[in-house]
Amino acid sequence: MENRAKTNFVVNKENHTLTIKRDFSASRQLVWDCYTKSELLDKWFAPKPLTAKTKEMHFTEGGHWLYAMVEPNGTEHWGRTDFTEIKPIDYYKSLDGFCDEKGNLKPNMPRAKWHVKFTDLNENSNVETVVTYNSLKDLETVLEMGMKDGLISTLERLDELLVRITE
Repeated sequence: MENRAKTNFVVNKENHTLTIKRDFSASRQLVWDCYTKSELLDKWFAPKPLTAKTKEMHFTEGGHWLYAMVEPNGTEHWGRTDFTEIKPIDYYKSLDGFCDEKGNLKPNMPRAKWHVKFTDLNENSNVETVVTYNSLKDLETVLEMGMKDGLISTLERLDELLVRITE
């Protein structure tokens, strides 16, 4: 469980936020690429045993990423990320929500603002993600759905991918 200690996951119910910080043993540019290129996202952006599958990716301000997290039995859980601001290899901001396979958001499900910031740590890097929900109810909904364990598992997958890429 050594990897789990690498993820700092803080819930702030007063501000309806999650703050996730994690160091990676790779350059900031490589970690940025893993977060912003669909061919790399598909290799890590889902908690085990699920896999990720991109339908559309337009990593530009005003663009979006339409993807599914796929269970081993084939069940698909669709998500849509709309990119609102991008400053290459420093940060990006987006709106993230649950949707159908066509990208239509599910109005009864929480939508959140994401601010993902990348920092150099010599040859390593740090990613700090602040996820802001509209209400405490929305925050509690995603926590009950397993957001903490899911995100930690997903970030462990990124660690594994970075090891394979940099070997």
